[in-house]
Amino acid sequence: MSGPTTRDITRRVPTYAYFILAAGWLVWVVPFFLAQRRPKQSPMKLDRRARWGIFVQAVAYMLLWQNSFWTRSPGVWRVSGSVIFLLLASALSWSATSTLGRQWRLDAGLNSDHELVRSGVYHIVRHPIYTSMFCLLLGFGLMVTPWPSMLIAVVILLIGTEIRVRVEDAMLADHFGEQFRHYQGSVGAYLPFAISSPKR
Repeated sequence: MSGPTTRDITRRVPTYAYFILAAGWLVWVVPFFLAQRRPKQSPMKLDRRARWGIFVQAVAYMLLWQNSFWTRSPGVWRVSGSVIFLLLASALSWSATSTLGRQWRLDAGLNSDHELVRSGVYHIVRHPIYTSMFCLLLGFGLMVTPWPSMLIAVVILLIGTEIRVRVEDAMLADHFGEQFRHYQGSVGAYLPFAISSPKR
């Protein structure tokens, strides 16, 4: 008995899933390109250690695709969950970059006139862009990744995110002092309601 033919496998390729993932990624990433085009001043303080967090986060996203996802069609509930998380990720990326304005940058840095933003989505989480990245990973993972690999990817993403959060929070605490510590003690870092005691 012969195995599945190329034609059989092709029939199982969920082309609509590719469209959903591509559209979700595009809508999520566009506000960062727009923010990058805004005039920016040279940072007063810059900490490139946060780039290690970016590297670890990238590993988490790459892990999602290390399987034969093109040979199976996701169930309806996976597709529905994926769409919900991708929409949430995009809403967070657009609202967060819009609220930050010219203060957004890829590296962890502070401008000379840096403001502690606490309005809009920053009233719910201190680092909504990282929340959006978490939602993006869940959106991709639900569509293409088996549960064991997805769980590992989530853990890796959280490690990378913690690296970035700790670097950025240390800079903000040093710059804004008690004002930031109060904010840190009342608003979760990237998961709503997950509040830890700020370090002094």
